[in-house]
Amino acid sequence: MSETNALKSDVVVALDIGTTKVCALAGRKNEHGKLEVLGIGKVDSEGVLRGVVSNIEKTVNAISEAIAIVKRASGLDFKTVHVGIAGQHIKSLQHRGILTRDNDHTEISQRDIDKLISDMYKLVLPPGDKILHVIPQEFTVDSEQGILDPIGMSGIRLEANFHIITGQITASNNIHRCVERAGLKVANMTLEPIASATAVLSEEEKEAGVALVDIGGGTTDITIFQDGIIRHTAVIPFGGNVITKDIKEGCSVMAPQAERLKVKFGSALADEVYDNRIITIPGLKGRDAKEISEKNLARIIQARVEEILDYVLWEVRRSGFERKLIGGIVLTGGGALLNHIDKLSEFHTGMTTRIGIPVEHLGHGYQSQLSSPVFATAIGLLMKGIEDVEKGKVKVDVTKKEEKVEVEDPSGRWLENIFKKTKEWFEAEPDSSFLRYEIKRCRMPDFNKAFVWSLIIWYLASQRKLILIFITHQGKAN
Repeated sequence: MSETNALKSDVVVALDIGTTKVCALAGRKNEHGKLEVLGIGKVDSEGVLRGVVSNIEKTVNAISEAIAIVKRASGLDFKTVHVGIAGQHIKSLQHRGILTRDNDHTEISQRDIDKLISDMYKLVLPPGDKILHVIPQEFTVDSEQGILDPIGMSGIRLEANFHIITGQITASNNIHRCVERAGLKVANMTLEPIASATAVLSEEEKEAGVALVDIGGGTTDITIFQDGIIRHTAVIPFGGNVITKDIKEGCSVMAPQAERLKVKFGSALADEVYDNRIITIPGLKGRDAKEISEKNLARIIQARVEEILDYVLWEVRRSGFERKLIGGIVLTGGGALLNHIDKLSEFHTGMTTRIGIPVEHLGHGYQSQLSSPVFATAIGLLMKGIEDVEKGKVKVDVTKKEEKVEVEDPSGRWLENIFKKTKEWFEAEPDSSFLRYEIKRCRMPDFNKAFVWSLIIWYLASQRKLILIFITHQGKAN
């Protein structure tokens, strides 16, 4: 297989359209089955509010900028991306499906399960909603319950419990519209908390029972696993931006200053602030600077984080798995970067907590910036995209970018380059390490003299060691 064909078969591009950032990743699996990221594009997002597109034009510009960065970094050209969807419009419900088979002597196959799943997409939903994911829970074959994988068994009546995730049609259409206006196509759309779980949770945690809490800029997404199956999903309409807003109002500062205070000095647990430094914020024009206590800043942050954790705890109890989560809570997303937020979570919820870093599935030599919870969703979308490609659900169209090769002009472009470098040197800032050269006389044939003088000027200009050249030319000696 040629290199170009290999690229076409295994490179996938993921696009995370978030409230605070738009992140694009291009990657593939290496020979060891680990994820190799070929390009990273991350830009600020201004057209998304609480996970939902609110300004088409700004979102399209952010997507285009992030994709352009990835194309330059990876040297690849592509038109298909795997996109995430989130927002407070996301809902979930439980439903039971039944399939009566014609022959009890034949084995249950994947085709029977797919028939059950396709029937779930025919459910009647509230106006404006659509089904995003249908996730099987347990199966029942005739009267035998609690079967996780019925393939290969015999039976007439096949039943299954399904966890169904729905979202607004308009929110999905707006994402499609933004991606298409950026010159791309949507290969697949995945719920972002499911993608984040793929990136940061281990199979042991999913089996034991764990709640993934992805604290983004506009929303906090919750995904609960037990026995290796998604049991509950929910979206809380609070995130890191609400914390920033509280700091802005509580400390009477501008929004950019509040964000810097949160990132640089913020702590989710006020009791962990011992030295209580005073932070000085420059005032507006003609006004005195403001002084903010680091402990008071932590109190503001802690109050809002505790409110978010109250909602998380309420969703865990509503799912019915509060006593079954041996793995406790895993925090990820940009909000997980707050100092001591894992300690506050343990104190407030009574469950063990760790910070989810999405590096478990990355190959050796990955870029250091990927070891941040901020990239959990994007890496998860990349993994989901690769999985869909391997199963044949999605085709990719990634190709190498054609490199433009400039052919040198044999007629003497070298002389133009010499004058260009000389001009750049004269317009550059002076350097104290420059040396002084003085050339007073040169006797040589005209052609050789011009050639040598050109080389000398080019060399001195390129080395940036010239202050002044005094050229004194006399004719032939009398």
